[in-house]
Amino acid sequence: MSITSCLRLPFPAVQSAGRSLDLSQRHVSCLRSTVESLRLRRHSLLRTRLRTISTSFSRRPVESSVSGQEKEIEESEEYELERLFSNLNQATFKREPGSLSSAIFLVAGTTIGAGILAIPAVTQESGFLASAITCTFCWAYMVVTGLLIAEVNVNTMCELGSGGVSLVSMAMRTLGTVGVQVSCWSYILIHYALLIAYVARSSDILTTFLGIPLWESATLFSLIFGGICYFGSQRSIGAINGALVIGIIISFVGLVAVASGGLHWDALLKANFEAVPMSIPIIALSFVYQNVVPVLCTNLEGNLAKVRTSIVIGTAIPLVLFLVWNGVILGTISNLDMGSDKILDPLQQLRSTNGAVGPIVEVFSLLAIATSYIGFVLGLSDFLADLLKLPSGENRPLPFILTLVPPLILSLIDPEIFFKSLDVAGTYGVLLLFGIIPAAMSWSDRYSRSPPSVKLPMVVPGGRFTLSLVIGGAGWVIFSELLENFGHL
Repeated sequence: MSITSCLRLPFPAVQSAGRSLDLSQRHVSCLRSTVESLRLRRHSLLRTRLRTISTSFSRRPVESSVSGQEKEIEESEEYELERLFSNLNQATFKREPGSLSSAIFLVAGTTIGAGILAIPAVTQESGFLASAITCTFCWAYMVVTGLLIAEVNVNTMCELGSGGVSLVSMAMRTLGTVGVQVSCWSYILIHYALLIAYVARSSDILTTFLGIPLWESATLFSLIFGGICYFGSQRSIGAINGALVIGIIISFVGLVAVASGGLHWDALLKANFEAVPMSIPIIALSFVYQNVVPVLCTNLEGNLAKVRTSIVIGTAIPLVLFLVWNGVILGTISNLDMGSDKILDPLQQLRSTNGAVGPIVEVFSLLAIATSYIGFVLGLSDFLADLLKLPSGENRPLPFILTLVPPLILSLIDPEIFFKSLDVAGTYGVLLLFGIIPAAMSWSDRYSRSPPSVKLPMVVPGGRFTLSLVIGGAGWVIFSELLENFGHL
């Protein structure tokens, strides 16, 4: 018989169809006593399944199932587990562990989205060299916050004894009701702001291609890809999304091949670090993948080593792509006019000056928007269905209407809302939900709660100092943006 992950032991807990074996407290105590006795008698067996990291001491009375007498087990060890549970096929009951390569591609595919389209526009004033350094620092920051989410997620699975733990459950366990409210509203803000930006930009591209009015192109885009999300099966949506990703790769390679011929190498050496702060929110937004970290932890059976590898490699791929993309765009366009307060889009200028590059940029942009749009529509509609207490496993029209219609209306009210929406999502959504909150949850999990009898290793080193840097960095950007916005009033 398998033992549930809430015991924090390396025995695999049965998980089928996203659910683990849940046990009552009485059964958990009984099983813990049995396992403790087995550990004392067959320590060599356990050593084949776990690796001791360090040893601390605490007094914890445990009832022995062999002698019937109460013993005091003083040894509390920190373990790095092979896995917390086993993912089983519901039909065959065979273990189906998640693939590390699939996890890497999931992270990379989630990270590459429409945010890449805005990077050249917000970094043109700082220049390629300064923006490359900023992108690298933002990448490292977002990797740390993703690892913090993974650490809290696995600890929450251990405590709850089940897989598939959501961000809301993590916030409730570590931060309480206030943390849940902040997380929920930040989640809604990010998704609506990005959906508005996606519809606004896609309608502009389709209007140029098809020659139809803006409202028709916005409605057409929302109906086509919203309909795919509502009527499509999981397999069909995956196939469509895979085809779109292949199109992104082909168009990106074509863009680099065509545009690199007119590259001004001296333009890549420009560095204006005073203009860097204004670009941080959108660059941070471009590295958002943390919403799939709970999925990674479940698919990889709580194996923190594999989760860490998938996050680092999966985000490094988009980092390289972002740097190449930004270098090609900023190195091709010269003599950018910085005299206006309005954000100028280098992609627009590139399309108007280079006949060969223009269509490739349009195709790449539309495909990148489409892949992100599908993911965010599915995410927000599921979240709203859960918020409305609708039955799971059924596509109800109301969540999709609430997901699709407001972004469509707001994008038509202000066609120039693309950069505004991305800036709002990056500053007040991403840096709060995927910056401050992960560090706050980890702080509470590590230092504000009673220590567990068996500890899991910390994924992010540095203790309180690292967590303070994460919180302080995001707080500084948010505070600076608030001061700047109030200054323009």
